[in-house]
Formats: sequence, structure tokens, C-alpha cells
Amino acid sequence: MDIEQFRKEGYKAIDAICEYYAGLEQRPVVAQVEPGYLSKLVPNEVPEKGEPFPSIAADFQRLILPGITSWQHPSFFAYFPSNATFEGMLADLYASSVTNPGFNWACSPACTELESVVMDWAAKMLGLDEAFLVQSGVGGGVIQTSASDSALVAIVAARSAFLHAHPNVSPSDLLIYGTSQTHSLGAKAALILGLNFKALEVYPTYQYGLRGSTLQKAILEDRQKGKHPFVLIATLGTTSTGAIDCMPEIGPIAKEAGLWMHVDAAWAGITLSCPEYREKAYLKDINLHADSFCTNFHKWGLTNFDLSALWVRSRTKLTDALDVTPAFLRTKQSDAGMVIDYRNWQLSLGRKFRSIKLWFVLRSYGVEGLRAHIRKSVALATHFADFVQESSIFELCTPQSFALAVFRLAPKDVETPLTQDQLNGLNRTLFHKIAARSDITITQTDVLGMFCLRLAVGAQRTEERHIRRAWEIISTAGVEVWADYQAGKPVPVENGTH
Repeated sequence: MDIEQFRKEGYKAIDAICEYYAGLEQRPVVAQVEPGYLSKLVPNEVPEKGEPFPSIAADFQRLILPGITSWQHPSFFAYFPSNATFEGMLADLYASSVTNPGFNWACSPACTELESVVMDWAAKMLGLDEAFLVQSGVGGGVIQTSASDSALVAIVAARSAFLHAHPNVSPSDLLIYGTSQTHSLGAKAALILGLNFKALEVYPTYQYGLRGSTLQKAILEDRQKGKHPFVLIATLGTTSTGAIDCMPEIGPIAKEAGLWMHVDAAWAGITLSCPEYREKAYLKDINLHADSFCTNFHKWGLTNFDLSALWVRSRTKLTDALDVTPAFLRTKQSDAGMVIDYRNWQLSLGRKFRSIKLWFVLRSYGVEGLRAHIRKSVALATHFADFVQESSIFELCTPQSFALAVFRLAPKDVETPLTQDQLNGLNRTLFHKIAARSDITITQTDVLGMFCLRLAVGAQRTEERHIRRAWEIISTAGVEVWADYQAGKPVPVENGTH
């Protein structure tokens, strides 16, 4: 493809993307294909001769789009939002046009320097302590692919610092702390690093957040067993329920015990851009006690995947753990300590030019635009939660957490109260009924044995009418499931059917 062909096909591609978004609401939310559909539609081998590009582009429309679940659909309420904006798309295009491996400053100075700038912009916007700024010369921010990678990098740094301070400790005795509600990234990091992960219990009395007494007890008990807890993954907005660990209690305990505290705020961290949510999110305590903090701008932050923002209080602890610089990677700028080489702030050597996406988005929306998006999402989730609370057959399972509502079918005023197994069976039936639809998607969760449904708001194009429609679909399905149950139709329960 030459320059003029690229120009022509590029115009067509932009037009096709615009058409996709213009008709997004009329598309199915969930891909309507069966496993293995694509292998039946494409050749088994690479073509011997090159094909005309218009044919390739046409196959994207014909073969690929039908297999795409539309995460930006206004009726996508599953998992958490995965925003994509036109600014981010154009940034990706520009970044691809100057692609380079980015392993050091010399690869392309603008890539490194823009990342330092926008990470400081974002830190200031979120209200993070000055120690987390690149310009502090002490800590700083780096863009990772996901919150899982951010946590893994933080744990590697924590392990290195702990073993350096305690050289006689065997790595096999090290413990990573999280909770029973912590994202699986904690257990996966332990698996990758050959360490042990311990899930501390949390309870509904504190909305499933970790309490200081639980952490203190675990530290004492594990040390008596010869184990060495060295890092705590504290969560601001758990995946399951949006729970927030009690930072004012666990922060001082972790610091006194010498634990690195990593705050995983993958979804909810963006709320810190709004001053009114900072107290609820324990910003003050995060700034006092956290050694690292992560939030994903590619979730609720209007920036295309992937862009996970990780800040560390001490860059030296990070680079001491990850700096490997053979002769062929040395540069005079790095040797003189004049620049950051971000390869030493992550696991891999090469890296993408992601910062341009955040730069485009933050400049285009501004702090006001991002705050408006967050506030709108929270208001819409509140609207849905109000519907649930006003219902005679539904209830909230946990208090609303920002833009997340966790709820279940739980008919009130029944002669004989339903057991947990019976309620779980009803809600499994309800979930499967909703999951069979193509015009809405939500997800399920298990909250200490209680089967619940989750509705997470955050797509840029979601409006109040979409929330009303979602409630209409869910409540109608709930009425039908409850009527079937009362009529004696079988409903699955935990250990079979009844």
C-alpha cells in the first residue's frame, strides 16, 4: 500500500467507524455468534498471494464486527466500563504512525517525556501526594497495560525491598495479603512469582471492606507461624461489590508492620477527580500510607484500552527491582542520570506510546469534562438503585458504590421466607433469562454465598432512558421468574432443583 492508497483507505476506515458508532444503539450489545464461528468462515492457511485491501476491510465488517461485544453500547452494564473516545482513537492512530519500542529515552524522547508530563497531570487531577509526581524526583508515574500488571510490578518491587532488608528470609515464607473480595490479580501475581496469597475475610457489617483488626490479627498469627507478610493489596472499589477497604485503619498497621501497601483502584480511582468523592475514597489516607496506587483510565476515564496508570512513592525501589541494563541499552543520557528509562519501571523491555492517548483525552475533555462523565454515571446508577429500593420483589445486596448497583430478586411479604439456596436459584434463573437477551448485558457475582446481579454504569452514551429500559427488562423478567416459582415450576438451587 502506497501513500495515496493509505489516504483513500484511511478515509474509508474513518467513515466506517463513524457509521458503526452512529448505529451503535441499534446493534446487539452482546455478540450473537457461537464458539468457533470464525474458523468456519476463513481459510485454514495464509493466502499465497496478497489480497486487495478493500476485500480485507470488507471482511472486517462481514466477519469480525458480528463477533464483537459492544462495550461502548449505552445498554452495556456488565463488568465495568471500557471507554473509547474518538480522541483516543485518533491518538492510537498517531502513535501507530510513529511506532517504536520505547525502551529508553533515546528511542524517541517525546514518548518518555510526554508520559512523565501526563502522569503528573493525572496525579494532580486525582489529588495524589506530591511524592507520587515525576517532578518530585522521588516517586513518579508509569503507564502499564492493566491493573494486573500494575499490581505485579508493585509486588515485585515490594518483594525486592523486603528481601533486601531481610536477607535471611526465604521467599517461600513470603505472603501477599488481599481479601476475599480482592481482584484475582493478587492470586495471579502470587502464582507468577511463586509466592503465597492469603485472602483475609471481610464482612457485610463493614460493606465488605478490610478492617484494621482483621489485618492486625493476620499479621500476628502469620508471623507466629514463621511467615512473612510483605505486601497488602488494598482495594478502592472491588470488582464484585465496589467495596472500599478501610484505609484509615489498615494504612497505619501496614506501615508499622513494614508492609508495602498497594492500592488497587482500577475502576473507582477515577472518582478522585471529583472533590466530593475524595473523603469516601479515603484520599487523605492513601496519600499518607500507600506505597503505590493504580487506576485504569481505560475503564471509566474515557481513554481507549490499554492505559493503566501506576504511581509509586519511591522510584528507586521500583528500579532497584527491575533495572537490567546491558551495554547495548546504555546511553549517555541514562548514564548521566538525566532521563527516565521506563523499561526499568515495568516487566517487559519494549513499550507502546500510550501517553499520547491520555494527553489527547485530558486536553479535549479537561478536568470538567471528565468530572461531568463520572457524575453522570453515578447519578444514573443512583436512578437504577432507586428503582430497586422501591420494588416489592427486589433488594440491593450492598449499598450503591459510585456507579455500581449490586442487587437480587428477593420477594418481600411472603408467608414463608425463602432460604438462601432458594433465593440463589431464583436469581440464577433471572440472570440466565437476562443473559439470553441481545439488547442488554449485566454480570453476576457471588457475595459470600449470596448470588447477586451487578449493573455497572459508565458508557459514555448511556442516558436516563437506557436506565429506565434496563429496569423495565430486569423487573419484568423478575416478575416472570417469581410467578413461575409460585406456580410450582422447577427453579435451580445450589444442590439441584426443587
